[in-house]
Amino acid sequence: MRVELPPEPVYFVNRDDERERALRAVTEWRSRSRPLVLAVSGAGGLGKTELAGLIARTLLDQHSFPDGALSVDLDDFRTDGVLDPGDVLAQLLGSLDVAQDQVQRSYAARCRQYWNRTSGAKLVLLLDNARYASEVVPLLPASGDSVVIVTSHGPLHDLEAGAAVDLALAPLEERAATELLELIVRDHRLAADPEAVRSVVRLCDGLPAALHVAGRWVRTHRLRPLARVVSDLRAELDEKGVSGVEHVWDMAYEDLSRPAALLYRLLPHHPGETFTLHSATALSGLDPEECQDALEELDRAGLLDLRLLALTVAGQMRLPGPQRGHALRRSRREASDGEVAEAQVRLVRWLVRQAQLADRYAAGRRLTVVSLLDPLPGVPDVSLEDPEAAEDAASRAARAERAARWLDEERHVLFACSRLAHARGLDTETVALSEPVWTHALDHPHQSEVVEVLRRAVDSAVRYGGNAGWLVRTRCQLARPLWESEELTAAQEQIDGAMSALELLGDSERDRKLAASAVEHRGMLKGARGEWSSALADFSGARDLHQAIPNPYGVLLQTYRMGEASAKTGDLDAARLLLSEAYAGFVAQGRERLIGRSAFALAGVLHRLGRADDARELYEQSLGRADRRRSGFDAARVHDALAELDAGDGHLAEAEEHRVAARALRQRNGLL
Repeated sequence: MRVELPPEPVYFVNRDDERERALRAVTEWRSRSRPLVLAVSGAGGLGKTELAGLIARTLLDQHSFPDGALSVDLDDFRTDGVLDPGDVLAQLLGSLDVAQDQVQRSYAARCRQYWNRTSGAKLVLLLDNARYASEVVPLLPASGDSVVIVTSHGPLHDLEAGAAVDLALAPLEERAATELLELIVRDHRLAADPEAVRSVVRLCDGLPAALHVAGRWVRTHRLRPLARVVSDLRAELDEKGVSGVEHVWDMAYEDLSRPAALLYRLLPHHPGETFTLHSATALSGLDPEECQDALEELDRAGLLDLRLLALTVAGQMRLPGPQRGHALRRSRREASDGEVAEAQVRLVRWLVRQAQLADRYAAGRRLTVVSLLDPLPGVPDVSLEDPEAAEDAASRAARAERAARWLDEERHVLFACSRLAHARGLDTETVALSEPVWTHALDHPHQSEVVEVLRRAVDSAVRYGGNAGWLVRTRCQLARPLWESEELTAAQEQIDGAMSALELLGDSERDRKLAASAVEHRGMLKGARGEWSSALADFSGARDLHQAIPNPYGVLLQTYRMGEASAKTGDLDAARLLLSEAYAGFVAQGRERLIGRSAFALAGVLHRLGRADDARELYEQSLGRADRRRSGFDAARVHDALAELDAGDGHLAEAEEHRVAARALRQRNGLL
């Protein structure tokens, strides 16, 4: 029995699901004349060839393949990127004991000879590095008792459905990647510095080839602390890439069309780790259909990670970390003057507009200090819908929830976009981005990235000069996460700066709203200090300012603030009336977050007044709205309140369930 398989890898982890699927498919396969095809696809460096070899050896061990296992690397038969299948057939026929001088000369005759030779054969054929299904089809044995294992960088969509099992490889999860690194290195430094190990694993982004490079690097530098090794390894990978795989990515890049190559060079300059079809279109300057084609080409070339595509509202995609480094190196060598800067400015302006739309749809129309940016020509907006155009309350709520989810999914892109906009001196865009980030932070507080976005907005407002509204708004926004983190002195400095800037405002409706907002934030800071009587006076003054404009939403918001402050001062009857008024108004206006929060505050007052049943109904309503908005902060405090309510009623088991749920939410959202 002839076996032409590469040696087994020394270290191999995970991929158990893929191997199990392959073996099950072989067991269940029923065909008389067509072989089963196992299609193993994924980016270079994921271990496709190693997995294919392991599957082939397992098939030889566990099944009857008396004609052995043949292996061909199709890249060995390419000339200028073009494969001659006739040459591959000649090698396969030689492996099947056909003498060289007996191999037919014409391609058609050679195909017939191969089919005749493999008819009824029971063999395993490994075809490595296929690029298209059309390269594989002529090489299929004419036997349903054979199995063909094909590896390719991208999916081979043209293989006949039902005849192929798709085994698409993803990067290794962190646990498996750590296991592989430990097998390669076997060094006491790993156990002594688990944080450095996590840094290495994250740097390699689940790519086995990169983990092998990292492992060799750690073994080579045995006297260095692991933290230093990580720093040096990062520099090495940035400069040289992943040895053994870099040339594979180079070959894939050099075969790309001009639009796909342009997009690949620009993607590492996209802020954040993920991008979408529309953001890639904005970045590249290609038209939408051309960008679609380019992304599909990158997918076929194994230069794209699409695992997030169907899991996110935004439709996210990414370049795996080491591959992103390769794209950046190609960009440094080949990008034309101004190519990257122009692309980033286009993208920043498109992203700002999308964030502004999502903010408006998630939070409703409210005070903002930067007008909605114009559409970017040729690039569509994200597929979010305006809740105000919906016909019923349920549809309005669903649209607002979808917009809030988009903000949550894209938050890291927006954080990175803020850094990019500020670095490029785009002050209008930097200030504009602080508004949707503020909306996101209301449901997801205590994020350090949010504080940095708001700090940059203040800095841009100061750097820009001449816009008092920006100064008031950005300083008030920054003050809130500061006092929520108990940085009360720093928060006071921002509020003082905002109050000073009020003198520079005019008498427009927007400026009068800003003045009322500044007074409200001053009152909220006083509340954070426990000075609730003084805070109540500020909220009352802010409500008077909104009534004079008039601004009904502002009046409702200050009514809500006054209700909370009255509850804190112990005036429960006044609190109940104020919060009931605010709650009814928010319901009428469809303000999702404030419906939930005013329901929570009103429930707390009713509980203290002895109306436990009414309180429970409002708490449960508030919990449902928090869950829909994915606000772990709000949901956790509602669970706390329900635990207290159940404990008071003697329902101890139910109370403990709520406490467990609250702890889990805080842990999951980093709020412990």
